[in-house]
Amino acid sequence: MANKKIQKLLVANRGEIALRVMRSAREMGIRTVAVYSEADRNAPFVRFADEAVCIGPAASKESYLVFDKIIKVCTDLKVDAVHPGYGFLSENGDFCRALERAGVTFVGPSPHAMKVMGDKLAAKEAVKGHGVPLVPGTEGAVSGLEEAIAVAKTITFPILIKAAAGGGGKGMRIVEQESELKEGLERAISEAQNAFGDGSVFIEKYVAGPRHIEVQIMADTHGNTCYLFERECSIQRRHQKVVEEAPSAVLTPELRKRMGEAAVAVARSVDYTGAGTVEFLLDEQKNFYFMEMNTRLQVEHPVTEMITGLDLVKLQIRVAEGEKLPFTQDDLKIIGHAIEVRVYAEDPANNFLPDIGTLTTYRPPQGPGVRVDDGFEEGMTIPIYYDPMIAKLITHGAMREEAIARMERAIDDYAIAGVETTLPFCRFVMGHETFRKGQYDTHFVRDHFRPELLLGNDPSEAEAAALVAAQLFTDRSNRPVTQAVGAAAEVSPWKLKR
Repeated sequence: MANKKIQKLLVANRGEIALRVMRSAREMGIRTVAVYSEADRNAPFVRFADEAVCIGPAASKESYLVFDKIIKVCTDLKVDAVHPGYGFLSENGDFCRALERAGVTFVGPSPHAMKVMGDKLAAKEAVKGHGVPLVPGTEGAVSGLEEAIAVAKTITFPILIKAAAGGGGKGMRIVEQESELKEGLERAISEAQNAFGDGSVFIEKYVAGPRHIEVQIMADTHGNTCYLFERECSIQRRHQKVVEEAPSAVLTPELRKRMGEAAVAVARSVDYTGAGTVEFLLDEQKNFYFMEMNTRLQVEHPVTEMITGLDLVKLQIRVAEGEKLPFTQDDLKIIGHAIEVRVYAEDPANNFLPDIGTLTTYRPPQGPGVRVDDGFEEGMTIPIYYDPMIAKLITHGAMREEAIARMERAIDDYAIAGVETTLPFCRFVMGHETFRKGQYDTHFVRDHFRPELLLGNDPSEAEAAALVAAQLFTDRSNRPVTQAVGAAAEVSPWKLKR
């Protein structure tokens, strides 16, 4: 493949990821183009770009998802390539083909790889002949209740019903026993149809106490594919990640190698090129199973960058230009430990519901080993139309303990007012013994988190405050209970910053 140098890059995305891609492009001497909705007119990524074009109203279906508008901008401004970021059109094969017809390079894999890996059943079919471990379950979509009962009895309960075209926990149901199967199946099909326009679901054995481990891969157009080690993504709410770290605290070098080689096999099964992530479940016996592949850059890619010293966006661009990977697998080494927390405008004390508003105070932390990828500034309003993520906070240390300590310090230094955020929850995670020992799984929130534990800086303080309040109420003391609870709350840095 002949090299085609990219001179002008359009970023078909918004917020922190658009800004992050543009920064790498600028370092490479590539001019950038932003496309934005009316809601993002004053966003930092729009100002940062060399050129910017408004493509429609705030609603993404009238702007960021209308690829005809984006392709027209590419044609009008003589754009060489498009980077899709994540979300929106990043895994849309029709968009890729439309760009190809317009003579514009897509910074990502082929439409074929996207299509196969975007369908969980097709993905399982593609990889099963490549020695990749699969969770026991159906090979195709379930035809109805009778088949579901037969399969469930074969693999035994509990089982997991999953949408074939799904992601983000939508169209997913855990069924503990046969009496719950009919309702679980109907709800999963209905949710899958509403979310993806495809009601196909399949059944897998439910893996108890699983850890969510994903492997970053990078592949060029010359047949070279490498794994860039793993990320642990088991701290989740609503099946969506909140805290990620690299490397995992539980993988041995031997297991890391086997998982990495399995990820490479998955990529090669569809002739994958560019950056991709292969996701696995790891059970309590350290058996791992292929779950899915994300055919794009992940939200949590910074932790991989921190432990490898690589810029994944620059690598994506160079692969799109036809260059070979500048390293082999043997060249790659893990450097220290990195942790990322996602700073969402959500209220963790209210079931993590979105808390949209204006950032009356916004001061991100600084200092050694701290990185903040954000797309907002003080005084901006969090738009209701998009994902409520404000920023990604990443720390790096020589050892896991140092990365945790830096994250605690960085969270304490992060000043945000005007909206509730996930920062108190993330601080709770950092201080929890289960996390510090690396002994957690995807049930961490269910098993260890209660909203009242955010009263103070740490769990023990919150529990002590609750006990004091209860005792005061019992004794009918003259001192109001709210004062006791408030006294504990006063030491919380986030309360002070509000």
